[in-house]
Amino acid sequence: MKTLIQETKEKGLESLMGKKVTIFCCRYIYTGELIGIDEQNILLKNPAIVYETGPFDKKEWQDCQSLNIPEWYIAIQSIESYGILK
Repeated sequence: MKTLIQETKEKGLESLMGKKVTIFCCRYIYTGELIGIDEQNILLKNPAIVYETGPFDKKEWQDCQSLNIPEWYIAIQSIESYGILK
């Protein structure tokens, strides 16, 4: 089997710093700009909760509601998966 190896300095969450991310947690889906990471938490700028995704091939979420605050912390232990989705 051949595999593609791509060397980067940052891995995982660190590689997404400064980008709009989607965070799937044990109860909610969050979205916002990832602006901070430490050993226990991540920090989102302009955070929102996705209550209904709708089709994943659509550009926007079906029901995404802003938390109406500039920043929000999420415990890393609650994160199930993450990435750039919409």
